[in-house]
Amino acid sequence: MKEKLLPILVVISIVLMAWLSPKYTMGFKGGKIFRQEFVTGRVIKVLNENLMKDPVMEGKFRGNQTLEVELLDGSMKGKIVSVYNSLSNLHNTYGKPGLKAIFTVRENNGKKIVWLYNEKRDTYIYILSSIFLLIVCILGKLKGIKSILSLIFTGAVIIYIMIPLMFSGVNPIPIAIGLASIITLVSFLLIGGFERKTYSAIIGAIFGITLAGTISYLSGIIMNLSGINMEGGEQLLYIAKNHSLQVQGLLFVAILIGSLGAVMDVAMSIASSVNELHQTNPTMGGKKLFISAMNIGKDIMGTMVNTLILAFAGGALPTMMMIWGYNMEYSQFINIPTIVIEIVNALAGSIGIIAAVPFTGAISILLINREKGRKFENEKGKIFTK
Repeated sequence: MKEKLLPILVVISIVLMAWLSPKYTMGFKGGKIFRQEFVTGRVIKVLNENLMKDPVMEGKFRGNQTLEVELLDGSMKGKIVSVYNSLSNLHNTYGKPGLKAIFTVRENNGKKIVWLYNEKRDTYIYILSSIFLLIVCILGKLKGIKSILSLIFTGAVIIYIMIPLMFSGVNPIPIAIGLASIITLVSFLLIGGFERKTYSAIIGAIFGITLAGTISYLSGIIMNLSGINMEGGEQLLYIAKNHSLQVQGLLFVAILIGSLGAVMDVAMSIASSVNELHQTNPTMGGKKLFISAMNIGKDIMGTMVNTLILAFAGGALPTMMMIWGYNMEYSQFINIPTIVIEIVNALAGSIGIIAAVPFTGAISILLINREKGRKFENEKGKIFTK
C-alpha cells in the first residue's frame, strides 16, 4: 500500500512546488536585469558578409554579416528585419539561410534593434531527453519510471525550494543538508521500497554527504575559500548586493549536490549486498557480514571514487589545459582558487564515498540483528503461550 501511495504523493508534491514556489518567492528575485526581449527568428538570406576563416577553430569564421531575418514570436512577430551579426572569439554564430536562432530585441532612442544572440539548441535537448526517457522506461520498466520521477523530484527541490531559500538569506548549510536528506529519503523509498536495505542506504548516504559537505566547509574556512572563488562566483557577488544571498556557504552546497549521486549509489550498493548475503546465508554472523561488505565495498570505492574525480577533472579540463599551455610552475597553479576548489571537491566527495561504505555496512548489520532479535522474541513468546 505504501509503495503504491508514495509515487502519487511525490507527483502531488512536484506539482505543488511548481505551483506555489513562484507565488511565494518572486520577492526574492528583485528586478529584472536583462531589459531586452529574447525571441526566436529564422534567417531568410545573407545580404552581405565580410568573413575570414578562423585561424584556430576549423569551420569557424571571423568578421561580420548582414542578415535578413523573420522574427517568429515576441512583440515583433512576423516582422522581417535586417540584422548586423559580428563573429568573434566570444560570439561566433554563423548566419545562413534557414538557420533558426535566438535574437534579442531592445529599444534604443525609440528604435528597436535586433541582434543575433545564439543558435537555437533547445529542440535538440528535448529530442535527446526524450530518447533518454524512452530508454530508461523500456529497460527499467516500473523501476525506470520511478527513477525518472525521483530525478524530477530532485530537480524540483533544488529549483523551487533550495535556490529561492538561499536567495532569501537563509543559511545555505542546514538547508542543503536538510533538502539533500529529503531527496535521499524520497529517491531511495521510490526505487528501493519500504525495506530494511533501503533504510540502511538512506542513513549511510546522509552520513556520507554530510561528511563530504562538512570537510568542504572546514577546508573553505582553513584555505580562505568561498563561493566567490567558484566559477560564476563573481557574478553572484553582484547579484548578492541586491539580495540576502550568503555566498560563503555556496561551496558547501556545491560539493554536497555534486557528491550526492555517487554517495547514494555506493550506499545502496552496500546495503543491497549485505541484504543479499544475509538472505543467502542467514546464519552468517555480523563480523563475517561486515568483512564481506568491506570486500565488496573496496571494488565499489575504487570505481566510484575514480568516477567522481574524473567528473570534477572534466569540468576543470580547460583550466588544466591552460596551465599546461602556459607552462605554469607548480607553486603558481596549485594555489589558484579555482584549482584548489576542484581538488577539494574531488577529495571531499571521495572521502564521503569511502566513509559511506563501512557506515552503511554497519547500519545494515545493526538492522538485521535487530530484526533477528524481534523474530526470536516472537518465537519465544509463541512457545511460552502454547
